[in-house]
Amino acid sequence: MRPHGTPAQLEQRRRRAVELLDKGSNPPDVAKKIGCSLSSVYYWNELRKKKGQEALKSKPVPGRPERLTGRQKRSLVKILVDGPLKQGYTTELWTLKRISKVIDKNFDVEYHPSHVWKILQDLGWSCQKPETQARERDEKNIKKWIRYSWPHIKKVRKA
Repeated sequence: MRPHGTPAQLEQRRRRAVELLDKGSNPPDVAKKIGCSLSSVYYWNELRKKKGQEALKSKPVPGRPERLTGRQKRSLVKILVDGPLKQGYTTELWTLKRISKVIDKNFDVEYHPSHVWKILQDLGWSCQKPETQARERDEKNIKKWIRYSWPHIKKVRKA
């Protein structure tokens, strides 16, 4: 499994491990300090010995480049935080379909709603569904009922 972090952060991590080894730290301590496996520390050290510092550099991320830039993603977060009412929707509820339309309208990039979910996860957002409650709900009466009526209704355990 790929470790978390940007390619630059992972490269910095590899360089730090090798630097600590050069300063005399033992591999198990280095692995514990930077939060990786012991075998990774040995691998990075061997790689550097055979191919030099250049071998520790990050490789390009495979796959198709993202269609939304970092700036556009930050802008999308601001739009989402402002809420759907500012975008012309009648309710305060974001759906994947709505977000997909907002992305298309603001950034001229089309995404299928199911892919919008992946983008939101990358941004650290999660699915949250509002709790439904009746409009007639009366908290005072509910508390009163729980305190006075419920104890008489509730079954008493027999010994």
